Order: sequence, then structure tokens, then C-alpha cells
Amino acid sequence: MFYTYILRSESSAKHYYGHTQDLEERLLRHNENRERATKSRGPWKSIYFEEFSTRSEAMKREKFFKTYAGWKWLKEQSII
Repeated sequence: MFYTYILRSESSAKHYYGHTQDLEERLLRHNENRERATKSRGPWKSIYFEEFSTRSEAMKREKFFKTYAGWKWLKEQSII
């Protein structure tokens, strides 16, 4: 399975959108500053994820979340 996920920085309240096959390992990597994109902005908390059968589906959903329409949908669902 593949996942699209959203993290929230507990120090800066910023959000990070990504996709992975292993949610637990990915969150651990973010919180251990092993990811350049989120380094030194943690700690991170997982606030939302969706499951997909293919990587391409997960990537498409991640791209959607990064658009204005995706942001608006997340706000309407009270996710962010």
C-alpha cells in the first residue's frame, strides 16, 4: 500500500505534504531530521493520511493537496 500524508510542525504550525509506503518510518525520519525538506522544523505530528493501491495515485493526491483547491478541501474538512 501507498499513503499520502500531512504532517504539522508543532514548533512552527507549518504543514508538510508527502507520500510513502511506510508511514511510521517516514514520520520517524522527519522527526529525526533525516529529511532535508523538514530538517530543524520539527517535531512533526501526523494529522491526516489516505491509503492507495499504487504510488501514482498517492502522488496525484499529494499534488492535489498542494494546490489551492486541495488546501480549500482540507480546510472544509477541518483537517488543517
